[in-house]
Amino acid sequence: MFPISGQQLDQWYDWAKREAIAADISPSEVDWLLQAMTPLDSLSLRLGLFKERSQIPLNSPLSDLTQLWQRRVKQRVPLQYLVGTTPWRRFSLKVSPDVLIPRPETELIIDFAVNAAKKSPNPDLGLGHWVDLGTGSGAIALGLADSFPQGTIHAVDTSTKALTIAQENAINEGFSSQIHFYQGSWWTPLEHLKGQVSAMVSNPPYIPTSLLSQLQPEVKEHEPMLALDGGNDGLDAINYLIDTSPDYLISGGIFLVEMMAGQGKKVKQLLEDSGYYQAIEILPDLAGIGRFALAYRC
Repeated sequence: MFPISGQQLDQWYDWAKREAIAADISPSEVDWLLQAMTPLDSLSLRLGLFKERSQIPLNSPLSDLTQLWQRRVKQRVPLQYLVGTTPWRRFSLKVSPDVLIPRPETELIIDFAVNAAKKSPNPDLGLGHWVDLGTGSGAIALGLADSFPQGTIHAVDTSTKALTIAQENAINEGFSSQIHFYQGSWWTPLEHLKGQVSAMVSNPPYIPTSLLSQLQPEVKEHEPMLALDGGNDGLDAINYLIDTSPDYLISGGIFLVEMMAGQGKKVKQLLEDSGYYQAIEILPDLAGIGRFALAYRC
């Protein structure tokens, strides 16, 4: 540990917030960084309760903290990558540039999965095989394991580096025995589960290639392009999942994917045209925008 006085930290805190405002970054990120690097909580930071303390332990020297913040401001590195973790549902997930940072809006997909299982004509879905395709950090797989403790979770990713992080998250959160990890492309490693899957839940790449250059620098310069690029119309992966999932899902099995705002009408049409799905819905995010497609295998 590297002790620093409350007064020194207060001076650094003010400097970092000024840097944030000048760079059009939320000053609240400074609080998040300090909560990760010190024992201070959000209330202490917000009220300045730490200023009079003679010593506050830092996880690293103040010069390192300064370098971290300068990388955030000047290189636009996402804070989650700098800290190495991000909160998601009730978890604290390890992340790196090898995985997409799990977004708060994706937390909803777990709630939709739980509700879909309750509404399914098949009452035993929660006891069966649940699949997270393109697992990345393992966030969705962990959310499913937490919500369906009697289910078996299968998580697939083409990136071995991503799988290493996902497996570490599963161990840290106590789900390593419930989640099985596979390296490969989409359904490919799961041939043995054909006709046996209760649900497929996925947050696939869905951004049209032409729009990638318009993304924030935090995203386009630092997050894995493989997890973002959805092809010409953004629907390459979703179209593939719609076509291939019927071979794996049981009758009444759940198909649930996240998508980009504005893609709902097209995705619903693709599901209808397939002829293998029923009770198709486009579900809204917290802002009321259609961001999730839900359907059941006929």
